[in-house]
Amino acid sequence: MKTQEPNLSQTPLVLNQTTLKNNANDSKKIPSPEEIQAWVVSYIAQLLEIEADKLDVKIPFDRYGLDSSAAVGLTGDLSDWLGCEIDPTLLYDYPTIESLVKHVSSDLN
Repeated sequence: MKTQEPNLSQTPLVLNQTTLKNNANDSKKIPSPEEIQAWVVSYIAQLLEIEADKLDVKIPFDRYGLDSSAAVGLTGDLSDWLGCEIDPTLLYDYPTIESLVKHVSSDLN
C-alpha cells in the first residue's frame, strides 16, 4: 500500500484556550465537524486509492486495512492540519471516522 500525503489546505489551530484566544486575533477558525470529517475521508480515500464516496464513516478503520503505521500517519497529519496534538492510539478508542471526528470536534470546542 502506497502512502500519499493528501493535498489538503493547512488550517492551524490548537486545543488549549490561551492559544485559541491568541488565534482569534489571527482570524483563524476552528474547523466544523463536517470539515474535519471531509478531511479524514479524503485522507483515507487517497491513502487507499479509492473514491471518497466509497468510504462508510461507520465502518471501523481496521476493516479498511489501516494498520498502526497508517494510524500514526493519519493522526500526525491531522495534528498538523489542526495545529494540535492527537494521540495515534485514539483510533483504537474511536475506531470509526464518525467516532473519531465526534471526539476530536468535541475537544476543539
